[in-house]
Amino acid sequence: MCEVFGVSSDRNIDVIEELKEFFKHGEYNPHGWGIASWDENGSVTLVKEPLNSTCSEKIVSLLSDGFTCRGMFAHIRRATIGHTSYENTHPFTGKDANGREWTLVHNGTIFESEELLPYADVQEGETDSERLFLYILDQYDGVTEEKERFELMDSLVARLSEGNKLNLLIFDGENLYVHKNEAGTMFRKTCDGYVYFATKPLDNEIWEEVPINRLLIYRDGRQIYEGPAHEHTYVHDEEQMNMLLMEYAML
Repeated sequence: MCEVFGVSSDRNIDVIEELKEFFKHGEYNPHGWGIASWDENGSVTLVKEPLNSTCSEKIVSLLSDGFTCRGMFAHIRRATIGHTSYENTHPFTGKDANGREWTLVHNGTIFESEELLPYADVQEGETDSERLFLYILDQYDGVTEEKERFELMDSLVARLSEGNKLNLLIFDGENLYVHKNEAGTMFRKTCDGYVYFATKPLDNEIWEEVPINRLLIYRDGRQIYEGPAHEHTYVHDEEQMNMLLMEYAML
């Protein structure tokens, strides 16, 4: 469907080998790629392209001298909802009403959520992921304290997971939020001062499965928060997916 790769670190690290392996998977996720990376100040640089990553000259140029970052999201897209276009390509970035910049990548599908429907009229692209992102940004209007931010995200992912596949990586300029609710679809590798997250392990070292149905939050490569577990496990249903695709095909 899609794949994600994320990094949180306490220093600049070179992730070129991991990115090279990750972007090889564009063979199976051919509808766009993107990278959002940030420095020690949380300033985000975004590069994305509605093109198969295995065919991209921009990726070759970007990785030619290594790729060093303090933190990063990468995404390769297999389209279910929305055409192949720049506007539908992850990551998504934007500011909430408080001026805080957020970045999101999503590996999943939103089947049920009336709360997201109004955002179809204001989004730039067509994806359920962008609607999800815009909805989350709006919920943070007036929420500035860190504890409030964590608790609000906890409640959002628990509620929105019901009936939906919600594998997310989100960055709020300081902290990296991680959530998955389908078994076997996100793994992590913890090293000295940094941690990787990926849909599939990117090397032969030890990767463990990310805990399911709970929000994890990292800062500078260290886990600083783990929320309570919810019960909204997603189980893939091919018939349900086909029905959704038919609905969008008729729009």
